[in-house]
Amino acid sequence: MNKSVEFFFDLGSPTTYLAYTQLPALCAQTASKLIYRPMLLGGVFKATGNASPVTVPAKGPYLFKDLNRFAKRYGVDFKLNPYFPINTLLLMRAVTGMQLRQPERFEAFVECLFRALWVDARNLNDPATVAAVLSEGGFDPDDVLALTADEQIKEALKTTTEEAIRRGVFGAPSMFVGAELFFGQDRLDFVREALG
Repeated sequence: MNKSVEFFFDLGSPTTYLAYTQLPALCAQTASKLIYRPMLLGGVFKATGNASPVTVPAKGPYLFKDLNRFAKRYGVDFKLNPYFPINTLLLMRAVTGMQLRQPERFEAFVECLFRALWVDARNLNDPATVAAVLSEGGFDPDDVLALTADEQIKEALKTTTEEAIRRGVFGAPSMFVGAELFFGQDRLDFVREALG
């Protein structure tokens, strides 16, 4: 398995959630490895001058309809989170920390948080709700909070975000097959072709 997809992601992006629901099967079908690369989308936006499409008044309502269309096509649960946008700084530090310190639980951790945000529409801006979601998912909220304060983990998230920007990332989801960048969950056909 020498082919791979680097998946630069931030939990706070609904389009990233949709890509996340499809990439494992796509990689299995193409005998490719899926490499999760947690980054901070806010940092990418700041560095590139980009912004969420929902900030464009005419585009926001259309995007939400489109997300529902894709969720239906993919056969996955999706609910627009009424608390969107979510400040994901601590969440993405936690994701990075789990990847570095407890890699065997990383995928379950990401699933727990994506589901809370984009299926159950929980308010992950609220620390008490985050703690409840983590507990329900079998994770110790205090242990997770400790990860978010770890300087090595903070630096790792910052480094991956800076790498993404250097490589031309301007939003999420962003996927690389080799040096080729594919942006957006609606570009998965191109990812498949590149892996073929």
